[in-house]
Amino acid sequence: MLIDGAPALTDLHNFQKGIFLSLLYTRDVPFRFGRFADRVLGPGATNEARSQLRQQFDDVWEQVKAVAKADDMVKDISVEEGYGRLDALTHIGNIVFSIDLKNPANYLGYSAPVHFPRIWDAPWFAWVQYNGSIQQPMARNVGEALGVGATINLTGGKEALYASSVQIRTLFELEQLIAGKPPNAHDGFQGLNSPKWEDTNLKNILPPIDKDLAAKGAVLYSHICQPCHLSPVAKDSEFWNSDRWLPPNSAGERYLDLPMIDITHIGTDPAQAEDMKNRRVVTPPNLGIASNEFGPALAPIVENTANHWYDSQQPPIPEDLREKMNGYRPNGVRALLAYKVRPLNGIWATPPYLHNGSVPTLYALLSPVEHRPKKFFLGNREYDPVNVGYRIEEFPGGFAFDTTKRGNSNSGHEFNDNPGKEGVIGRLLKPEERRALIEYLKTL
Repeated sequence: MLIDGAPALTDLHNFQKGIFLSLLYTRDVPFRFGRFADRVLGPGATNEARSQLRQQFDDVWEQVKAVAKADDMVKDISVEEGYGRLDALTHIGNIVFSIDLKNPANYLGYSAPVHFPRIWDAPWFAWVQYNGSIQQPMARNVGEALGVGATINLTGGKEALYASSVQIRTLFELEQLIAGKPPNAHDGFQGLNSPKWEDTNLKNILPPIDKDLAAKGAVLYSHICQPCHLSPVAKDSEFWNSDRWLPPNSAGERYLDLPMIDITHIGTDPAQAEDMKNRRVVTPPNLGIASNEFGPALAPIVENTANHWYDSQQPPIPEDLREKMNGYRPNGVRALLAYKVRPLNGIWATPPYLHNGSVPTLYALLSPVEHRPKKFFLGNREYDPVNVGYRIEEFPGGFAFDTTKRGNSNSGHEFNDNPGKEGVIGRLLKPEERRALIEYLKTL
């Protein structure tokens, strides 16, 4: 099954190792570079064109080599990410504040890998990221582009400050494609929609939903899940009347201001929220950045990158279009010690669970922490439709997920008979209640 917008199973570390080796061989083995040049330029390319390609290749090699060297320096203090997880904010900070600024002191170990998020509905959230730290879509997308290697000039010199290879217009078009038209009670969310268990493309693969059991689960959902995750997302449902919807803006668009739950209450691994809040960076005077805090330091860089592109177009992008491309939201950044609670439509297609992917199945998530697997394997694509998650047995090439490490904790969001204990958010659920609730979650 291919679920558009669902969490990837990518292992970025191994992918980067493969890219590094491929570049190394292409650089040092003559016939490989010749083959590469023929494929890029065509077999009849001039020597001058091939020389220019070699220079471009060498520039990329130097950056990849710098990242590999820096990663090697911090590997002993880093939490391995593995399949389906990424410490994205640390990656972005390392590239922008260390590699781009050529300052090794700004390079940190990876301490808080998070599960790749599902992206349906996200364009209509007032704040994104698990810790609700970023407000503006363009700022988020520019930061992500820089974090995966888009070039940027942060030192001045011959090129204009903040000139970059970030494709601003394409980022805007992609965001519009995912968002679709403004959602409403009659039409629901448009653009990229969450998948349906009983969609015609899947019905011959997934087992049918037990309607009677799901009906029992619906009652449990209204009492157990709805107070935080809101009522089920459906057309003409009470979800659209939630007080979490902000008033329409000047463009007539409403955004969903999702609840933020303090980490001392939800009890899940605090690393992602804490480490963003605590990170400090050193920036050169020419950037004029007033704060050494990670978020407030990154915000002007991504904003100036977008503004440089807006100003450099012929003619420059007008103010009204800039507002639209920025998603009609300011460049807000915050670092709360809390995690965002989002609607659960399509939740069955998003294992593993919790923000750091530390709980492999929905059944385990609805169980007490002591019954959740302490160690399991990621990377298996085989789906478990009963417990709702991926198969977690050991297999060749799998990533061993150790929940005892900081950043990997599987605690919190717990249903147990310990009222008042940090991380316990509801009463103990009987096994049959867990099954009923899971069956209902398949319908969302």
